[in-house]
Amino acid sequence: MHELGITKHLLSLAIRHAESAGATRITALNLAVGEFASVVDESLQFYWGFVAKDTIAEEAVLHFERIPGRFQCSDCQHEFGMIDFKGRCPKCRSNRVITIDGTQFSLTSVEIE
Repeated sequence: MHELGITKHLLSLAIRHAESAGATRITALNLAVGEFASVVDESLQFYWGFVAKDTIAEEAVLHFERIPGRFQCSDCQHEFGMIDFKGRCPKCRSNRVITIDGTQFSLTSVEIE
């Protein structure tokens, strides 16, 4: 249900930027969503229909770019993806692994008229 709050915030950001650019209509929002972000695309899309109603963003389309999750071993510095992660570094077997990509959620651009 946190997607409702996120969707309201996205609308607010998009409208603020569009209006400051003199736009009369928002046609699309481009979003970067990391593999590990706890955001469900379908939920955002669902809520968008309600929160954007009767605004300059009512007909805007949400575009989602999925960012793959990436890890790095703190011992050998090896970088690898989720498919190779089994709780340890696939190269040196260390369990000192950190997440280096895939947690983000951001509005990358707003398309306007």
